[in-house]
Amino acid sequence: MKDLFAKLNTAFDEFKIENNTRLDQIEAKGHADPLLETKVDTINAAITEIDAKYKARIDEIEAKSNRVGLQSEGDVAKAEYSVAFSAFARKGDIQAALSTGSDPDGGYSVPIEVDKQMLDLEQNDVSMRRLANIISLGTPNYTKLVNIHGTGSGWVGETSARPVTAGPSIAALTPYWGEVYSNPAATQQMLDDSAFNVEQWLASEIAAEFSLEENGKFIAGDGVACPKGILAYTMATTADKTRALGTLQYVKTAEAAAFHAASATVSPADCLINLQQTLKPAFRNNAKWLMNSATVGLVRKFKNAVQGDLIWQPGLQAGQPSTLLSKVIEEDEEMPSVGADAYPIAYGDFKRGYTICDRIGTRVLRDPYTNKPYVMFYTTKRVGGFVTDSNAIKIIKCEA
Repeated sequence: MKDLFAKLNTAFDEFKIENNTRLDQIEAKGHADPLLETKVDTINAAITEIDAKYKARIDEIEAKSNRVGLQSEGDVAKAEYSVAFSAFARKGDIQAALSTGSDPDGGYSVPIEVDKQMLDLEQNDVSMRRLANIISLGTPNYTKLVNIHGTGSGWVGETSARPVTAGPSIAALTPYWGEVYSNPAATQQMLDDSAFNVEQWLASEIAAEFSLEENGKFIAGDGVACPKGILAYTMATTADKTRALGTLQYVKTAEAAAFHAASATVSPADCLINLQQTLKPAFRNNAKWLMNSATVGLVRKFKNAVQGDLIWQPGLQAGQPSTLLSKVIEEDEEMPSVGADAYPIAYGDFKRGYTICDRIGTRVLRDPYTNKPYVMFYTTKRVGGFVTDSNAIKIIKCEA
């Protein structure tokens, strides 16, 4: 519709210009140039054709929208597939409607609604899915281009030469992929029970398992047949301008295995304040803390050395999260606890800093033989993860 509308407007604008010229010639000379007449006629015919297609498309959309009680062909197909998948899960029935989701090894694609439900459940369970940027892909061949700048400049006089300056540099980043799997089981009697919602059960069971498997990898995965987690990247104390792309900056606690001991002039919270200030202003609005509950309990005790007030504050209104130095805290038990050479706290704009990639389509293989009387549902999904902006996430390290 947008394409037809744009073509119609373009053709009409051209028609108005050429037709005005034709009318001006007729007014001045009593006739128009034959070539111009032909051009105007050609444009006019094109407008008629485009306009007819545009109106036909409008009529088609209106006709479909006025079909009360009817579903679109896509909705009908989805509903049929959902029913067929349920029959496959309960009895192992392989129907024609399943052919579009068939895998040569006997597995089938989970219906779209169930897939979405699983992702919603995972997002509720996994902190990194709440914090990070998430994209759905139909192919593993995804590349993110990052501008690492580097453009040169200089000052010159009025007649001075202008030497060539350096241009910007572009880096290509790709996700680290892996296949996460789950293998929930149900008895055949459960599946036979008509009141038992197979799809909902599968979604909740698989989401729970995937959540446990994925979250640890998004934080500390080594990138070998799994996503590469934030804490698996190279760390350095150097600032953004001098640090290599893909290297995260960390701030020391000033103690080898703990935060700095409190004194009249020093607060253990100083490193947290320093960490906040290393983050560029552009990332600060959406910045959040990430740490486990034990670390939250520790930093909750810290006071600002200047004002002497606690740096942790509870939500002032119902439904509002607690904050640390005015920023929301996300608790995750996959983050390490305070200890020697540990990285117990991350802080930053995780949507800018980390991307989770989901391959569209979760696959299920029904296995009623391996563990009788249980029916196993071997389920797999491709998941990737990688740091996309190493300037957007900062880390605390227990180091003297």
